[in-house]
Amino acid sequence: MRTLRLARIAVEAEGLRLRHRTRRAVVRGMLMVLALGFLVGAAVFCHVAAWFCLRFYWQQPGSALILAGADLVLAAFLALLAARSSPGRVEVEALAVRQRAVDSITGTLALSALAGQILRIAADFFRRQRS
Repeated sequence: MRTLRLARIAVEAEGLRLRHRTRRAVVRGMLMVLALGFLVGAAVFCHVAAWFCLRFYWQQPGSALILAGADLVLAAFLALLAARSSPGRVEVEALAVRQRAVDSITGTLALSALAGQILRIAADFFRRQRS
């Protein structure tokens, strides 16, 4: 029974860890989509700025360049935030619980297999003694 309980604990811990990992991946994906949107916006404003420069050769389109720079800074910030995302406390603890449960299962199974081998050797020994 202990082995089954440990297996159930390991499965529950792995499920918890995977749910939190999935949630983190979704948040990272959303942040990357936002960063990509701002990057596209920056590219659009850079193109608008270049168009203004070409159209009004001597006027400086500072507002478009300022907006493009702000978009680039925001895109870089969001991309760094998404890249920095690491496993949370719950994920780390769930992984540790799962690992302990799996180690205990392995130890329990190894002990029961060892006990079976010892009993088999002892039975063979006692059979030889009687013969």
